[in-house]
Amino acid sequence: MSDDGLRKAAVLLMSLEEDDAAKLLAKLPNKAVEKVSIAIAQMETVTSREQERVIAEFLESKPSVLATNSGGLERAKALVKKALGKDATDMISVLQQALESLPFGFLHKADPQNILSFIVDEHPQTVALVLSHIPSSTAASVLQGLPMARQLAVIRRIAQMGQTSPEAIDEIERALEVRMSLVMNQSFEKAGGVESVAEILNVSDRATERQILESLAKDTPELVEEIRRLMFVFEDISKLADKDIQSILKNVETAQWAMALKGASQALQDKVLRNMSSRAAEMLKEEMEYLGKVRLSDVESVQQKIVDIVRNLEENGQLARPTGDTEEEYVS
Repeated sequence: MSDDGLRKAAVLLMSLEEDDAAKLLAKLPNKAVEKVSIAIAQMETVTSREQERVIAEFLESKPSVLATNSGGLERAKALVKKALGKDATDMISVLQQALESLPFGFLHKADPQNILSFIVDEHPQTVALVLSHIPSSTAASVLQGLPMARQLAVIRRIAQMGQTSPEAIDEIERALEVRMSLVMNQSFEKAGGVESVAEILNVSDRATERQILESLAKDTPELVEEIRRLMFVFEDISKLADKDIQSILKNVETAQWAMALKGASQALQDKVLRNMSSRAAEMLKEEMEYLGKVRLSDVESVQQKIVDIVRNLEENGQLARPTGDTEEEYVS
């Protein structure tokens, strides 16, 4: 199985209910179970955009089967136990050992402040490599502790990073090994890229995000555009407050909603419909039914147009995009 196929399999299993995922996993050969389980354990979360693409390849857009996009070691262990039953012990042991040998695996659960204290004076390329190998929430906290100039230098290097040689990883690991008294094995893996930047900035505080993107825009506006597109996806509209949904409704035509919501979760559909008048909601439902089956590429194109509208409204101060996974709370 290719690396791309392995990741898709992991994303699919992470997207299903645990029992359904375990049934699928149980049908795979033991070697495949091991590889997919390790892939799941390495991914704490996946973006909703990637999840939608993988699911769309598996079946024709059926959001009701989606349960969660969380991964991690515990999720992987739970699936292996359900899939293999009494034979799971050896596989879990192999899984644990494989994860321990990953680059910077010892940092995955480390306190961000501790990590920062060890790498704050390192070259930006070194910091970029480390941040690309740890969970995005941890990386965001470390990034926030760096001076602004170094934040920009690190972000640029993460965005431009592709395949990293085992020698480079090994050299940095050895330096950290001396100071942190830990031993680990090297591994060749792809890290960094624009998606990593988007994930880190998504969980950074808004001030840090704005400063970095505004500074990057001066030299590389096309990079900022790409990062922004990955930072906020169509499904994230469900996290907005009702008053912000209503602002979007004023700027999006019913025909656009009908197409875009064909590929949306039930939660997002419900949120949009309940912010419309009864008559408008009925008209939208009728138009969605009238459309019938539509091409995924057409749906995604319209969804992106609506996302661009959301971003423009935010930039003009007409709505506030919340940070995190829940809706922004308001008090009177």
